Amino acid sequence: MGDTLSWNNRTDLLMKKLSTACYMIRNATTYMSVLSSKMIYQAFFYLPMSYGIIFWGNSSCSSTIFSMHKKTIRIMEGCGNRVSCRNLFKKLQILPLTSQHKLYLLMFVVQYKNLFSTNTENHNIDTRQRNNLYLPQACLTIYQKGTYYSGIKIFNNLPLESKNVARNQKKSKIALKKLLYTYSFFTMEEYLSQS
Repeated sequence: MGDTLSWNNRTDLLMKKLSTACYMIRNATTYMSVLSSKMIYQAFFYLPMSYGIIFWGNSSCSSTIFSMHKKTIRIMEGCGNRVSCRNLFKKLQILPLTSQHKLYLLMFVVQYKNLFSTNTENHNIDTRQRNNLYLPQACLTIYQKGTYYSGIKIFNNLPLESKNVARNQKKSKIALKKLLYTYSFFTMEEYLSQS
């Protein structure tokens, strides 16, 4: 029970920080350029939002935070509430919340690749997915939404050229960002259906 309360408190605190950042950006856009408001976004919205995203990116609060994220992007571009944000994210070169979560998970897999094994290391059958990471059997949803399992699932869904670059941590971050900027994924389903 104590963990739930502290998690709710943390979520409330994050929402207050993001709401304050949104208010600051709204006031700044009337006096500053888009580039200046983007710097305010990076400092006061992006940093608090991305802190620990690898752990809470699949949680129930992420949809509320993503709504706030879209609202902030619309404010930066001076658009109304009904305007689609997909092109605005691409124009500003900002990753949507879901894409940021994917990037952090993929970088976790690349950085700690010694924790993961490939399909060929677990069985001798020669299949098309032999070089994919081995995805363990899991029945519990909480495990499937966890960092380890989600990271494998997302990594295995990468295009082949992005998987090949994954050996070099610096190059892989650039390649993964480029891929995520191009598609600007809003949901996990969009990401999984792109391959």
